[in-house]
Amino acid sequence: MAMQPTDTPIKSTVSLNRPIPGQGLTNDPDSPYPWEKAPEFVDLDKSLKYLLEIITQKEAYASLISMMDDGVPLMEITQVLLFQGFTEGKWNPDLMMILAEPLCYMLLALAERADIDAVIYDGENEDQNPEMFNVEMQKDKFEKLSNAAKKNSIPSGVLPVDIQEKIEDIEVSSLLAQPEQDVDVDNNSLLGRN
Repeated sequence: MAMQPTDTPIKSTVSLNRPIPGQGLTNDPDSPYPWEKAPEFVDLDKSLKYLLEIITQKEAYASLISMMDDGVPLMEITQVLLFQGFTEGKWNPDLMMILAEPLCYMLLALAERADIDAVIYDGENEDQNPEMFNVEMQKDKFEKLSNAAKKNSIPSGVLPVDIQEKIEDIEVSSLLAQPEQDVDVDNNSLLGRN
């Protein structure tokens, strides 16, 4: 059977009005994104000190403690904090992955100080393989972290000594307490008269 030519034109549904492949990966060289520049931190200790300052600020600390108390896994919090630092140009992806374990131990130490039973990662009880940034992590490191959480003790050597001392010096009640307010006594009030 031979095909007969038709008089109706063929309509194309392909749109040619779209970006060129790879166009989204280019940016003006005069105004690079923060992660396209040299990172602010290249040293592990300096990065950890910066992270400790960030997570112990009053507002951040209260939010972190509240999230950990609500059962948000430490690895999710770690991932958010590290990715935010990457997008701000604080560190490169390699240092970001290296910071994951010590930052998780720092968060665990804060949870321990606040008497919170922290969840390490989602699926911990179902024996799922832990992931960070969609990369399967080493199971023995997570077992060590889980054991530290169960024993309420951070193993020596996982955090620099000065950072561990700073965490131990944090006064939990002072960071979570309501700020004191000055009470202005109105002298015309019946309660304010002597």
